[in-house]
Amino acid sequence: MDARIRAYDPSSDRDQRGLWACKRGFELGLGEGTGDDEKQETYAAKLTDDYRTGYLEWVERCQADEPDAVTVAVLEEGHKDDQGAPESNTPIIGYVFVLPDSFAYIWDSAVINEIYVTPEYRGTGVADALMARALEVTGEQELPLERLVLDVDRANDRAQAFYERHGFDHWGELVARSLE
Repeated sequence: MDARIRAYDPSSDRDQRGLWACKRGFELGLGEGTGDDEKQETYAAKLTDDYRTGYLEWVERCQADEPDAVTVAVLEEGHKDDQGAPESNTPIIGYVFVLPDSFAYIWDSAVINEIYVTPEYRGTGVADALMARALEVTGEQELPLERLVLDVDRANDRAQAFYERHGFDHWGELVARSLE
């Protein structure tokens, strides 16, 4: 793994190669291979400039409450791009977003809101390092119940295997309906 795990820094990590780029990848991947075209189109349609602004502001509010709420994986200094040239700035290649314990009453537990690794770095240990950091952060939280929850699509076999390997079991089932 040629990545370094560190806290998200909003002053340097918001650009087009930063957290927002990964968040877009996360959202666009939600319907990929796990639903019909409508599901993927629904997630893609919300990625407006207003959503971007609101999301990044929310991340910063969560980080004000929990400084380690967002952890990023960045390429090590000296990493070279596909053509062998040194990267001019270090892109974020993955992140994990743990909700602050002030949100624990949503599920009476610690919550991983999002975990994502760019496709080219999947299977390299980056996701394992991010999960380890999430477990450290949630282990320090004050919770009604001592458990960690997250939402995962049952049709996402790769994610299911990853979470199972990290000790997650199914705990109920999330259902949804449109508000329109």
